[in-house]
Amino acid sequence: AKDYLSINEDVLLTKNDLETLNSLDRRLRRVRRFVGFANFNYISLDRTLFYARNYSSIGKFTKDEIALIEKLFYTEPTKFGFYGDRTVEKISKKISKKEITKISYSGHYIYKGKPLEDYNRIIKDVGSDLILTSGVRNVVKQLSLYVSKVKSSKGNLTSASSIIAPPSYTYHAISDFDIGKKGWGGKNFTSAFARTSEFKQIRKLDYIGIRYTVNNKDGVRFEPWHVKVI
Repeated sequence: AKDYLSINEDVLLTKNDLETLNSLDRRLRRVRRFVGFANFNYISLDRTLFYARNYSSIGKFTKDEIALIEKLFYTEPTKFGFYGDRTVEKISKKISKKEITKISYSGHYIYKGKPLEDYNRIIKDVGSDLILTSGVRNVVKQLSLYVSKVKSSKGNLTSASSIIAPPSYTYHAISDFDIGKKGWGGKNFTSAFARTSEFKQIRKLDYIGIRYTVNNKDGVRFEPWHVKVI
């Protein structure tokens, strides 16, 4: 059986994998409801599998679902048009709560050290209208976002990978974070953020960068909201 399908240079999941993806998406959503939105950001895969085995409200992951998780984590994504660096080597990566801190009113965590220092400096230098819109994402959280995007793309891995990094390639797992304007909701994750006065001020700061600039070499869309910790 083919690992993937190819249509007009786009790489697609097979029909069987797409069916598995749909059940995996539903199960990951049940995990998120069980552990809570904030905790879901840093929970490890091992802990996720433990909860699934022991709580009927989630249900044990199937062999096909686990195989698909491993496939999405370990497959070299250049075949999907994604050329970023691998940031997570182990699918079982653990993040200790001692390494991170929760940002009030955001539902998100940020790594202590330079990421937290950078975030606080940005708020001080640019203004309190900014808020953390996404911080720490361990493998399970990134997997969930990626699976959801692949699902909405009808199994098109090429399309999904231009919008969100595959689960072992996100800088959210090690340092980066997203910022936006309070009250903007989903608009913070669009190019509209690049037209704000806040973004123009952020671009002048020399202690951070923008991870995915226009026409970046990683093959990802322009993300003006994604702060690169340097």
